[in-house]
Amino acid sequence: MKRLNEVLKDWEAVIGLEIHTELTTLDTKMFCNCKLSHDDPPNTNVCPVCLGMPGALPVPNKKAIQSIVMAGLATNCEIQKHSTFYRKHYFYPDMSKNFQTTQGSVAFCMHGHLRLNVTGDGAKERPVWEDMSSDGSEEIKREKDGSYQVPIRIQRIHMEEDAAKMVHEGGEEGRISGASESFIDYNRCGTPLIELVTEPDLRTPEEARLFMEELQQTFKTLGISDCSMESGSMRCDGNISLRRRGTKELGTKTEMKNINSFKSLHDALEFEICRQAEVLEEGGVIYQETRHWEPSRKCTIVMRVKETADDYRLMPDPDLAPFDLTDDFIEECHSKIPELPDAKCKRYEKDYGLKSADAQQLAGDPEVSAFFEEALDGAKKKVIPTIANVMVNLVPSYNKLRAKQVRTISELLAADQITFAQAREVLADIDGTDKDPEKVVDAQGMRQVSDDSALEPIVEEVLGRCTGQVNQYHDGNKKVIGYLVGQCMKASKGRGNPKRFNELLRSHLEA
Repeated sequence: MKRLNEVLKDWEAVIGLEIHTELTTLDTKMFCNCKLSHDDPPNTNVCPVCLGMPGALPVPNKKAIQSIVMAGLATNCEIQKHSTFYRKHYFYPDMSKNFQTTQGSVAFCMHGHLRLNVTGDGAKERPVWEDMSSDGSEEIKREKDGSYQVPIRIQRIHMEEDAAKMVHEGGEEGRISGASESFIDYNRCGTPLIELVTEPDLRTPEEARLFMEELQQTFKTLGISDCSMESGSMRCDGNISLRRRGTKELGTKTEMKNINSFKSLHDALEFEICRQAEVLEEGGVIYQETRHWEPSRKCTIVMRVKETADDYRLMPDPDLAPFDLTDDFIEECHSKIPELPDAKCKRYEKDYGLKSADAQQLAGDPEVSAFFEEALDGAKKKVIPTIANVMVNLVPSYNKLRAKQVRTISELLAADQITFAQAREVLADIDGTDKDPEKVVDAQGMRQVSDDSALEPIVEEVLGRCTGQVNQYHDGNKKVIGYLVGQCMKASKGRGNPKRFNELLRSHLEA
């Protein structure tokens, strides 16, 4: 099988995503008052409505409607004031009433978009000659480092209810095939679920991964879901087809299930692109089917032939009146939207001078950004980039640091009074305590000396006895400066400022 970069020279991948997100921050289910929880004993949070008992009537959850409207506004969708719930019929134990309540052709949110910033090695997946957006409306401009920005259209975001959780025991990787027995937990049945469907605008596995990552950051910032792929509150199905480069006709697509991480999404798409290319190049046929991603085997296998909309016998739900959203309701939802990750990232870069990568990492998680901004309180502007550096590179290794402690450590680093290695030692010592980092530094004798009057004699002594290295430096071997700095640090018993030692050594050697 060819590698991805080889395949994409001759074939264009056409990718669309269907991303399901449970509204886990709500208290109750979509159409009843049952408690919304994944941690309770199986089948304890159920009632006649979510079990589909005869005569039980659903009542929509207003807060769930607010959540989906907020999701639509945050992703630049048009909010549809008039929409209807439908019944999507299928026979399977995970939905005891034999239909799922969902939305029809007009969803609450339609025709949105997000812009992706594709950087690093991931940008290399998209061939450089693909210089137009997928709908042909916008030229994709690449930076000198190969990075680019591309718009991805969102077809719709609709509301539906989640199905029950099925557990298969005795089968391979938890699948029903070969299982000795199956269990059903209806606690999840009826959970408010929003499904976002993209247009087929994605062209590489990396673009798909980045889109889902940005969507996760956005929904977490909105506070509508914990977006945990591990626990299943955010799930993704990938649709993929291939066509020869230069052609416009779409190929036959396959849909991939069981994608529960960003890496699995990338790897599953990459495998399926290469698999389809191999089949087509050998004269075979791609069938419209649903395939299962198996992470342990790094491959997809056939689950079933893909259903069409007709198979679901969609019909308006007679128990639910059509929805008419008012301007006041939409404006109220809009007022609840906090600063989103993209806007926050740009503010961090503009106001604090942060590097783009650091700004994106800090702005992407609402808890991280809140901690970062708390650490900024009272800090001088010149210390802020150091705080960001500490947040990105040191803080993730510890669990219970306080924002004030992070700020103090950053101030010590910015003043060249400790090294990053020493900062790690101090953070490990104070993690989960109320200790003052500055007092720990002084108690352990870590504070570095930066006074030239104390460092100059050490520099002169080292240069006087390391004549061989001094001659190497003058002969062009500038790297030897590292050895000389090490000798100075040894002579100062680790208390001298290595940065200042470096500067003083160069000053003497270049004189």
